[in-house]
Amino acid sequence: MTRSRIAAGLLAGLLTSTVWASPTCTEAPKSQWQPADKFQAQLKAQGYQIRKFKEEKSCYEIYGKDKDGHRVEIYFDPVTGKAIKTEKD
Repeated sequence: MTRSRIAAGLLAGLLTSTVWASPTCTEAPKSQWQPADKFQAQLKAQGYQIRKFKEEKSCYEIYGKDKDGHRVEIYFDPVTGKAIKTEKD
C-alpha cells in the first residue's frame, strides 16, 4: 500500500469517529429550544461550573465541573433539558 492510501485510510477513520462522537439530542426546530442563557442559568443553579457552552448540531454541550467538582462534558437535549450523554473525569 502506498503512503497516500494509508494516510487516506487513517483520515477517513478519524473523520468517521468524530462524526459518531456527537449524539443526536433533538429533531425539534430551534424555535422550540430553551434559550441558551436561561438554560445555562438553570445549570449554574444546579451547581455546574460551566467553562465552555456551545451548540453542537442538535444539542447544547457543556464543558466544566459538576456540583461535586468532577470535570464533565455533557450533551443536553435543548428542548427538554435532559442529559443525553455524559462523560466524567
